[in-house]
Formats: sequence, C-alpha cells, structure tokens
Amino acid sequence: MSRFTSDLIDPTTTERYAAAGFGRPVGMGRKPALLIIDVQYRTTGTTPMPFDKAIEEFPTSVGDVAWDAVGNISRLLEVFRSNGWPVLYPHVAPKKGFDQGALGAKVPGIMNIAERGYDFVEEIAPVDGDVLLPKKHPSAFFGTPLASYLIQTGADSLVVTGCSTSGCVRSTVVDAFSYNYRVSVPSDAVYDRSRIIHDVNLFDMDQKYADVSTTEDLVRTLNEIGENR
Repeated sequence: MSRFTSDLIDPTTTERYAAAGFGRPVGMGRKPALLIIDVQYRTTGTTPMPFDKAIEEFPTSVGDVAWDAVGNISRLLEVFRSNGWPVLYPHVAPKKGFDQGALGAKVPGIMNIAERGYDFVEEIAPVDGDVLLPKKHPSAFFGTPLASYLIQTGADSLVVTGCSTSGCVRSTVVDAFSYNYRVSVPSDAVYDRSRIIHDVNLFDMDQKYADVSTTEDLVRTLNEIGENR
C-alpha cells in the first residue's frame, strides 16, 4: 500500500520523521468499520461550487473538493455495504443557543446554518441499519456512544472519511488511535478548505496515528479482506 506524500512537505521534515522511526504502517483488521463524518450539505454545499461561491450558501462549506471526496466515499461505502460491515455517520447536530460555547465563540458563523445544511448528502446518505451519531464537538467519540457501538459490532479497525481533515477527522483519528484501533484514512475521501492544512494534517496523522493512503489502495485492501473472511 502506498503511503501519503505531498509536495508541500519539505524533504527535511520527511527525513526527520523517518530517522526517528515514525510512520510505520499497521494495516487493518478483519472487520473494519466505516466512519463518514459530517458529510452534510453544510460542508459540501448543495451542488459543486468553487469555494468563494460555496461559502455564500453555507459559511462552513469547503467547495469543489468536497464533491471529489464524496465520489470516493461512495466507492468505499459500496465495498462496506457489500460485505455487511458496519457504517457509522457521526454528524453535526443542529446548533441551539445553549451550544454557543467555545466553538461558537471561535467560529460564530457555525451557529447560523440553515436547516437544509444539516441534511446528509444524498449520494451517500444513511440507510436502515447504519448508525447515526449526532455530535456537538469535533471528535466523533466525545460525548457520543461511538465506542460502545464499535464494540457491539465487533469492529477491530476503522476507515475514517469526511470533513474536515484538520478538525473532526483528525480529532476522531487521534481518539480512535488512543482506543487502540487500527485506523486508515483515505487522503482523497477526506476534505478541508485549504490544501496546505489538508496535506500537513494528513502527513502528521500518517506519521503518528493512522495509515494514510488512497481510496484506490483501500478498496483493494478491503476487497482482499472480504474475500478471505
């Protein structure tokens, strides 16, 4: 499986992490679970649009890159459904006045998202049997029963997709790692509003907390796991 690389990461940084022994792949288990985090119209927009237009609809939208990721999430979702593996949807719950808190103070626009923004993107929306996990904070584990559901399903590894790479995806990956799950992140099935932030966070996750590759690589690996069950 190929590892994450980026022309935005300088050679010195790459060499230092390699010299210190970071970034070794850990692979996947025999029963992975798929997390689709915050793939709602509030992050994608209702149609593909450039960033500057997308934020006119929802200030939390990230533009065209979101729809590129949606296509790749769809490919992964098909594999998980065909194998009967668990699919879970951590998602942002509508904000109420009492949710203002630190996040609302830091990003005020997050408190005023139109109702449509909280709908799941139709192309990869949940179906009966999927687990829905409304959350109020970045990590899909914080204040939710996610860990309990994963234990119930017997999942031994996680594929984490969705938005944003630097926020809810990253915080969920770190918490999953802390629970000793093997974590995989497809670099082209997560998205953010800045390529620099996206790439730097993927590089750091790949070095410390997860195996970061591509949807193509993960589909190949997942198919092999499915065939050898």
